Amino acid sequence: MARGKGTIVPAVDPSAAQRPGRREVLALYAGTVLAYADMYLTQPILPLLSRDLGAGPAEAGLTVSAVVLAIAAAASVHGPLSDALGRRRVMAGSMALLAAATLACAFAPSLPWLIGLRALQGLFVPGMTAVSVAYAGDRFASAELPRVVGGIIGASVVGGLVGRVGAGALAAHLGWRAAFLVFGAVTALVAAGLGRELAELPAAAGRSWGGAARGMADHLRRPRLLGAYLVGASLFFGWIGIFTYLPYHLTEAWGLSTGQVSSVYLVYAAGVVASPLAGRLTGRFGATALVGWGLAIEALGMAATLAGALPLLVAGLVVLVLGTFTAQAVMPAFVNQTALGNKGSASALYLTFYYLGGTLGSVLPGLAWQAAGWTGVVALCGAAVLVGLAANALLCRRP
Repeated sequence: MARGKGTIVPAVDPSAAQRPGRREVLALYAGTVLAYADMYLTQPILPLLSRDLGAGPAEAGLTVSAVVLAIAAAASVHGPLSDALGRRRVMAGSMALLAAATLACAFAPSLPWLIGLRALQGLFVPGMTAVSVAYAGDRFASAELPRVVGGIIGASVVGGLVGRVGAGALAAHLGWRAAFLVFGAVTALVAAGLGRELAELPAAAGRSWGGAARGMADHLRRPRLLGAYLVGASLFFGWIGIFTYLPYHLTEAWGLSTGQVSSVYLVYAAGVVASPLAGRLTGRFGATALVGWGLAIEALGMAATLAGALPLLVAGLVVLVLGTFTAQAVMPAFVNQTALGNKGSASALYLTFYYLGGTLGSVLPGLAWQAAGWTGVVALCGAAVLVGLAANALLCRRP
């Protein structure tokens, strides 16, 4: 179908939608796992980088923030590109380039080189993460979409765990460069699998990259999509704010060691349960209702971390994770189904807002920590959740 003046049409004929094939869905999940794993490779090995490359903690930490900033900058490019060139080509190609950048990190001669290569990784990550939901929306029947997207979000949680735990284990035994070599090689295998298993979904006739990019302005003018983007920003702001400054609180209040602090992050595993469950429940309760409940549960979990007992704090973190991933598992599918066309750019815009929220959430709660300690961090992150609740209620629920 053509795109006329003032009218946006789907890139793919709805009759092409079908039930997901097992190997096809597993390829989507594997790509998501590796994209997120590569993103977090340096987080557990920052002390080793400081020692081997002669850098302080703040400088070594740039190997994490460089990826996040690059993802936020590049997410708005990959979606329109996939609208114009096709989803499979962009996903498989981006993962192949991500594999090359990951392997190159193993040979970085200095910290500036490593930071630059990490930023290069971040430029390719959205080629998978920003396009996978759009591919699912084009490929699978609407009744199956929430379940598949819930699985994709669950795979993102698994990827974060695999990246952190796997990189730490490899670096402890073989050095930090080995972590990049192993993950780069596995990413290359996954890229090949994506090219083999995903269906070739042609772009709409006459669709150009510039036309797809202009579709982003249409998305921002739609209140329901704008509300979804604000929800995404608030979700990641609160999430990264809590978990970035949590080690300071655990160390100061309970004197936990580095190993004990890192074990607390196993609460992430709750997201593996919450994400697919939320996807399955969408059809019964509705997307905006589940998002509202997820945000409310997230806020409750944040409040519980103010408890004076460590077990209650950990329980609060589990509740926070459950709430966060309930909302996050639903919202990307909501964006895909709400967008009238240019679905790749719609998903990319969501990811851009999501990571912009994360960028602010990694900085502003630090100022709150300096001013009011953990209470200040929780208060600021809770305020971000309230913004998400308001956006969901006032914008996403609009007819």
